[in-house]
Amino acid sequence: MADKRRVKRSIKELQRIKTWQLVILLILASFVSATFLRLNNIGMVERRNAVLAADEVGSSEVTLNRLYDLQRYVSAHMNSDMGKGLYLETSYKRDDQAAIDKASQDSNPNGNIYKKAQEVCAPQFSRYSYAYLQCTTGELAKYPAASGLVESAKRPSPYSYLHVFSSPLWSPDFAGWSVVVCLVISVMIIARLLSLAVLRIILHQHYKSI
Repeated sequence: MADKRRVKRSIKELQRIKTWQLVILLILASFVSATFLRLNNIGMVERRNAVLAADEVGSSEVTLNRLYDLQRYVSAHMNSDMGKGLYLETSYKRDDQAAIDKASQDSNPNGNIYKKAQEVCAPQFSRYSYAYLQCTTGELAKYPAASGLVESAKRPSPYSYLHVFSSPLWSPDFAGWSVVVCLVISVMIIARLLSLAVLRIILHQHYKSI
């Protein structure tokens, strides 16, 4: 009889907190968590856009500072993953042009033949692309001394202009702790349902044994 009373008392104690109350609390916590996770992602996007804006302006020092800011933020905040990364297209285009421009000035008696090629191709394309490079190469080929100019120039590697920063799976910020709260509430709901089921089975078995 004492075991029976103890089981019933345990069931009553578990029933004081309703499952639906925990479910509502979990829904509210999930909404808060999703909001903070979204804010983390927005923070990454804002800093990434700041890098691209600095890259467009052409200030290497400012661009580098914005990159450091982006790296620090992403490495300290969950859900701030950059996907395929950030490519500094403007910097690459500028440095690539400078390398070919220097090669053309150094090795061609016709002067800056790359500038001449650029004057023909630049109006045809709004951005740097493979088609733009083909156009430029075609124009340079019109000058005998330009043979192999593009290949011989010390051009920068495109991969050095691609920046990928990884975000942690969990971070000790508002988003991270809100996720922990959601997990704790979820565990409480599962543990409560399992405990009630086990206690009811024990009580049922006790009645059978009488």
